[in-house]
Amino acid sequence: MRVNRLLPGAALVAVLMLMITLPGFAKEAATLAQDPVLEKRVDAVSSELRCLVCQNQTIADSHAELAIDLKNQVREMLHSGTTNEEVVNYMVERYGDFVRYKPPMKPTTYFLWFGPGLLIVIGLSVLFITLRSRRKRVLDAAPLTAEDTKKIDDLLHAGKQGTKS
Repeated sequence: MRVNRLLPGAALVAVLMLMITLPGFAKEAATLAQDPVLEKRVDAVSSELRCLVCQNQTIADSHAELAIDLKNQVREMLHSGTTNEEVVNYMVERYGDFVRYKPPMKPTTYFLWFGPGLLIVIGLSVLFITLRSRRKRVLDAAPLTAEDTKKIDDLLHAGKQGTKS
């Protein structure tokens, strides 16, 4: 009899837990396309182009308004018969090499490729020079006199006696 009273509560808890956890399994809705081949091309080109708002995502992955507009523009261009390469070239002409998610290696993009490594080398050099000069200052400092050592010992012993009482 007691089990019968607990059953509706347990069922309610189970339903609530399902309602809470099921949205975690939801996925983004796939684009409904008239032409699945065109959508594959749009995704391929979109995955080569950087979102200019997010900068760490492709326009295929980004939900920024500009990325959605660019993806729609890519779709329209491909639908009108433009090749994938022509679409990428158009975007590069309009926004520069930075719009490519993987920019080509050329003189105008050397900073994109070598900038992070150069900054690390500069940072490590500054750290090394600073530590070396600090060490030299410590080694060049005058040694403690007997009077200084006595003052330090007195201060340390006075602190220990103050904590014991």
